[in-house]
Amino acid sequence: MGNVEVRSLHIHPVKAFRALSPGEAVVEPWGLAGDRRWSLIDDGGKVVTQREHPRLALAAAEPLAGGGVRLSAPGREPLTVEVPQPAVTVPVNVFGTKVEVVPAAADAHAWCSAYLEADVRLVHLDDPATRRPIVPKYALPGETVNLADGFPLLVTTTASLDALNALIARGGHADEGPLPMTRFRPNIVVTGTGAWAEDHWTRVSIGEVDLRVPKACARCVVTTNDQDSAVRGREPLHTLARHRRIDGELLFGVHLVPLSPGTIRIGDPVRVLS
Repeated sequence: MGNVEVRSLHIHPVKAFRALSPGEAVVEPWGLAGDRRWSLIDDGGKVVTQREHPRLALAAAEPLAGGGVRLSAPGREPLTVEVPQPAVTVPVNVFGTKVEVVPAAADAHAWCSAYLEADVRLVHLDDPATRRPIVPKYALPGETVNLADGFPLLVTTTASLDALNALIARGGHADEGPLPMTRFRPNIVVTGTGAWAEDHWTRVSIGEVDLRVPKACARCVVTTNDQDSAVRGREPLHTLARHRRIDGELLFGVHLVPLSPGTIRIGDPVRVLS
């Protein structure tokens, strides 16, 4: 086993859009700076993701100074979207949790709706410090989260992906493997561990930042979506169901909640504290 360190970092300026891979990232209490502060919602106020629209994998958002984004997607002219003024908020359903967010300008709604051929709106989380607490079952007092599915950060390990791909190769859908890490849409990828070592972490440090591990990550149909083509297959859920079903959930990776602020960088050491 080599040094346990950060292999790569990933942020998603708009939830469900293509990931960006910077060399370093600022860790805020609710997630990486710039990660999942924007999202699409449907006409009923429910968050829209690759679960419903796999083509979101092909859309990109470039962060701009001041928190805005420049949207791009196949067949669409790029559009610059400024951070909206928080004069009016609308309630959004993020997997059962109601969150107040701020609608973007009308041209952003039109751009996203035209791309997906569906009625959607683009919204912004203006105040992640107060808008959305972490699910109480797993939270400590005062902890909040951005528009991620449930927790501020998601970490995966290269050793566990290698182990999963070996299982896929021996299974019935070997033609779909090996899978890249992009399928799992992590924030932090760690190398140098043993396979599934992260199952046993409860607290870690990454560079100068301490984080706790509230739970493992339950995986959904998004992992079957090829992030480069938006074509959906059967893996890894078929293999996870056979080998990684624990308490009714199909697990890969673990969630993290920051205990201290700081900046993390590719190559930073990862230390297991407990």
